[in-house]
Amino acid sequence: MRLPAAVLALLVLTVIPAHGAPRIVGGVVVDDPDEAPWMVALTTSSGRQFCGGALLGSRWVVTAAHCVQGRTPGSITVVGGRLDLLTDGGSTSVAASYRLVDGYSAPSRGKDIAVLTLVEPMPYRSLPVAAPGVHMSGSVGTVYGWGRQAENDTNKSPLLHKAYIPIVPDEQCAATYAQFDARAMFCAGYPDGGIGSCIDDSGGPFVIDGRLAGIVSWGLGCARPNAPGVYTRVTTYLS
Repeated sequence: MRLPAAVLALLVLTVIPAHGAPRIVGGVVVDDPDEAPWMVALTTSSGRQFCGGALLGSRWVVTAAHCVQGRTPGSITVVGGRLDLLTDGGSTSVAASYRLVDGYSAPSRGKDIAVLTLVEPMPYRSLPVAAPGVHMSGSVGTVYGWGRQAENDTNKSPLLHKAYIPIVPDEQCAATYAQFDARAMFCAGYPDGGIGSCIDDSGGPFVIDGRLAGIVSWGLGCARPNAPGVYTRVTTYLS
């Protein structure tokens, strides 16, 4: 499938295992509205945030497949231009449709990416996708989300948070997760844990040098030591 020229071509997508609902732990509040104008929240019609996403264009949002699979498009409301979800600023639009990658079944099996088409366009700058040959090993990326801030939290902040997280070598990730597929995913985290994505951060962007490199997908708990978060390798599915 190919999106219009201004957007990117989606090739694949996928469902979430019981352990794979990430959020941001150990991050900081994003207080500059110009830092991430492409950041959006996925909410229910009643306003409950359940995932994040990023604008690929005025009418296209990229998120995790497990965030939307099984949901009716009209039940998904996308909120943009709003750092604090308790306010009523910014713009909202219902999803008209979404596309998953053929063969998606679970985040731990890869293809955990989806593109939503919106009914109403968003008036915000979109996030470009990283080049296919982007150097990942040793890079530090920024992950964004409204998810929980501790693994056992029952509450979460309505404020957008971010965290800076180093990418883990593929060999190290494969030694941690038997399901790891280097073509479909990559890992990021600190050996001592304490900083990472967590529940309700799923679908949010992992950004390197101002470009979309990953999508919050799955992991073991939240920011645990020696258990890095796993992110969809976007360049495998978007061009």
